[in-house]
Amino acid sequence: MNAVNHAKIFSRIEEDAGEIAGIIDHTLLKADATASQIKKICVEALEFRFASVCVNATYVKLAADELAGKNIPVCVTVGFPLGAHLTEVKVLETKLAIADGAQEVDMVINIGAMKNRDYNLVQKDIHSVVEVSKANNALCKVIFETAAFTDEEIITLCALAKNAHADFVKTSTGFGAGGATTKAVALMLQEVGGSGLGVKAAGGIRNFADAFKMAAAGASRIGTSSGVAIVREALAESED
Repeated sequence: MNAVNHAKIFSRIEEDAGEIAGIIDHTLLKADATASQIKKICVEALEFRFASVCVNATYVKLAADELAGKNIPVCVTVGFPLGAHLTEVKVLETKLAIADGAQEVDMVINIGAMKNRDYNLVQKDIHSVVEVSKANNALCKVIFETAAFTDEEIITLCALAKNAHADFVKTSTGFGAGGATTKAVALMLQEVGGSGLGVKAAGGIRNFADAFKMAAAGASRIGTSSGVAIVREALAESED
């Protein structure tokens, strides 16, 4: 992919708050999500022109059918939300989801392996999913769960993601002990910004003020289930 120009993205949002829609991954990952709810977020994505619709693997085909020919990609979660799946399972998840129509992959690292400082396993895990994603022309975003890690560990994870040629690093699943922070986003941008990787902020972003702060800190994608509320708030602010 082309290098992510965060400064350009953020300048557009500063000029027109409504531009925030273009960096939002419109997300529904709850275990009790229904088919009708997935169809609804696809309709919302078309109305507001979100960056993608992000769903669990079981709903990829439905979302892809709903969005066929509409130029809004389907994003799938892999190894979600714990990251503790075997690498081979993550690879299979990725292949099956892409076959069903996913064009973007948000994979969770092996958090326990990282805590064990088993960097070889973490690197293999990331690289394996990135490799199969790229072989099928899909973007790959690597989820760290930053609340579980020290700054030093986040820096190491950024290096591993760069080595694997991922497309984005991502703060959180939204299901962990903590969500996105501007500090973590800024640190991640500092580590990957010159390499062409983007930073995705996710977890606890529920209003335009939250989203704007994340974009200002360095996020070029935002994952949230509150996309509609955020954009409506942003549009109201633009009209003031």
